[in-house]
Amino acid sequence: MSVGPKRMPYQKQRRMIGWKFSEYIPGQEDGASFEKLLKLFQELLVHTSGDVSEALSWLTELDKQYDLTDEEYGMADFIQDLIDKGYIQQQDRDNANFVPSAKMEIALRQKALEDIFGKLKKSKRGSHNTNFGGGGNETTSDLRPFQFGDPLDQLAVSESLRNAQINHGIDEFKLTHDDLEVKETFYQSQMSTVLMIDISHSMILYGEDRITPAKKVAMALSELITTRYPKDTLDIIVFGNDAWRIEIKDLPYLEVGPYHTNTVAGLELAMDILRRRKNPNKQIFMITDGKPTCIKKGKRYYKNSFGLDRTIVNRTLNLAQRCRKIDIPITTFMIARDPYLQNFVEQFTQANNGKAFYSSLQGLGEFIFQDYKNNKGKRYR
Repeated sequence: MSVGPKRMPYQKQRRMIGWKFSEYIPGQEDGASFEKLLKLFQELLVHTSGDVSEALSWLTELDKQYDLTDEEYGMADFIQDLIDKGYIQQQDRDNANFVPSAKMEIALRQKALEDIFGKLKKSKRGSHNTNFGGGGNETTSDLRPFQFGDPLDQLAVSESLRNAQINHGIDEFKLTHDDLEVKETFYQSQMSTVLMIDISHSMILYGEDRITPAKKVAMALSELITTRYPKDTLDIIVFGNDAWRIEIKDLPYLEVGPYHTNTVAGLELAMDILRRRKNPNKQIFMITDGKPTCIKKGKRYYKNSFGLDRTIVNRTLNLAQRCRKIDIPITTFMIARDPYLQNFVEQFTQANNGKAFYSSLQGLGEFIFQDYKNNKGKRYR
C-alpha cells in the first residue's frame, strides 16, 4: 500500500483549503500515540471521503512538517496498528488497496457525536420524554389515583398503604381500590426524521468546505438517534440534480458533485418516505447553502443558477405548503448569509410554518440537536 504524497484531484484540493495546523508539542495531549494519530486520521478520512491511501498520504505529510511520530512509534507502526485493530481492511483478496472497515465507520460516527454533541450525558434507551403524562416507563414524583389498566409495577406502595390506614384505621385495616395511587409517568413519543443533505457544487464553491461539516452533523445525528432513541427512525437522503437515499454507513464517503440544487426532488422523496412511516410524529431536516436552482419537467431538467427563478421557487414553496398540511415541519439549516437567500428561506419557512437557522459551520450541530429535542416533545391525537 503506497502512503507517499500524491497530487489530489482538483475538487479535493479545494476542499482542503482553510485547514489550520499548529506545531505538535509532545506531552501536551494525553493518551497513546496511536490514539492521537487515529483522531487526526479520522478527520482526514472524512475530508477525503473514505480514501484510506489519500488520508494516509496527508497524514504522512503532516508528520514530516509537525513531527507527529518519533523513533519509538512511526507511521509504519500506526498503519500496522490500523490493520491489526480492524480499522482498515483490504478491499478484496486480489486488491492491495485498503478501505475503512465497519468498525471504522462506527468509530467515525461516534467521534462526530462526541465532537458535535460533546456535552451530552448517557441516559436510558428510549428515555426521550414529552410534556404529556401516561404511557411511558419513566416515573416522575407526581402521584395520581389508580385507574383500571394501570400497570401494577407503577403502584406507589407506601402512599397506598398510608391512604388505607387513614381511610380505614389500623384496627380494621383493608386496602381498597380508592386507596391506591400510582406514580405518574411521561408519555414517550416516537419520531420519524428525514435528513436532507445538499451535495450541489456550491457546497465546495470558492474553496470553502461546507460538505464536511454537513457530513459530520449527519453522522452525529445518526449515532444519536440509533443509540439514544432506538425506537425512532432516521432516513438520510442527498439531493443535487436529483435526490436519492443513502445508508448511514455511506455518510463518510459523501462527495459533492457537479450538480444544481433540486430541492423539490429532495422534498418529494422525503415526503414519500415519511408517508410510509406509521407513527404520527414526523419531521424533515434540510442542510443546504443555497437557493433551489433546478427542477425536473418530465424527463428534462429546468435549471437557472442566476437569482431566484419564480418557476423553481414556486414549485418549492408549494411543496413546503403540502408538508404543512400533512403535519410535517421542515427545519432548514442555511449555511449562507446572503440577503436574497435569507429572503427565500423566510418565504419557505412561512409556507411550511417550520423553522430556519442561519448558522455558521461551527454552530450547525448545536442547532440541529436543539431542534431535534424540541420537535421530539410533541404528541398528536
